[in-house]
Amino acid sequence: MGTTVNGDVFQEANGPADGYAAIAQADRLTQEPESIRKWREEQRKRLQELDAASKVTEQEWREKAKKDLEEWNQRQSEQVEKNKINNRASEEAFVKESKEETPGTEWEKVAQLCDFNPKSSKQCKDVSRLRSVLMSLKQTPLSR
Repeated sequence: MGTTVNGDVFQEANGPADGYAAIAQADRLTQEPESIRKWREEQRKRLQELDAASKVTEQEWREKAKKDLEEWNQRQSEQVEKNKINNRASEEAFVKESKEETPGTEWEKVAQLCDFNPKSSKQCKDVSRLRSVLMSLKQTPLSR
């Protein structure tokens, strides 16, 4: 870089143009004490060892997580298959039951679909009257 004086460009011969670069160069020229240099070396080595150890443990955690995820996926797929089989079987049984056309069993089918346990529905509305009507229809069906 050059400086311009009266339109003429001159080269600088006294070092770098940036004032901070000159200070940094002067700092590098001065030697730091032996104890500080030794401490910096030990600290750098210690940090490198810690970094290496953390990379190893991170890799171990990744492998363990991958293994656990594979096991979970396998268990989940097995559970899904079991549920599919159970659902198919219960659906077939339900369809088979619903297709039976025995006269006089209509209210029994309705009663099977309803929950007549009064203790299981504490958080629901009071359906005791409906329950009693369905029970009476199950015992004595309507005559046609």
